[in-house]
Amino acid sequence: MATSTYLSNPVVTINSVDLTDQARSAVLTRVIESLESTAFGSTSRVYTSGLENSTLTVTLYNSYAVTETYATLKALVGTQTTVTIKPTSGATSATNPVHTLTGCYLETLPLVNGQLGALDTIDITFTGGVYTVAIA
Repeated sequence: MATSTYLSNPVVTINSVDLTDQARSAVLTRVIESLESTAFGSTSRVYTSGLENSTLTVTLYNSYAVTETYATLKALVGTQTTVTIKPTSGATSATNPVHTLTGCYLETLPLVNGQLGALDTIDITFTGGVYTVAIA
């Protein structure tokens, strides 16, 4: 029987600040860029691993309160930081690993994304850095 993960209580930290209460969604994608290494005489393309360029995209409710979204992110634009995401708030384990991007870069910070009758949410993307996963 197939099983799937239901993310009802994930943990998101950005620059060591827990923004779980402001997070709505998160997508962590591990990317190792492909480099073509096809040589003369080959009958198909051949690729090898290049540089890592993983990304974490997070949708956050935009809060201007102290230690919340804006206060945490405003100084991070154009800098490197560390972000983590864990499926649940329980203890770290093989079934609840902590995924970390260390030295990832925040290029842009949307300041306002408001609509009449809707909450202000922003999508931010951290790129690059070194990906690690911890199970203990």
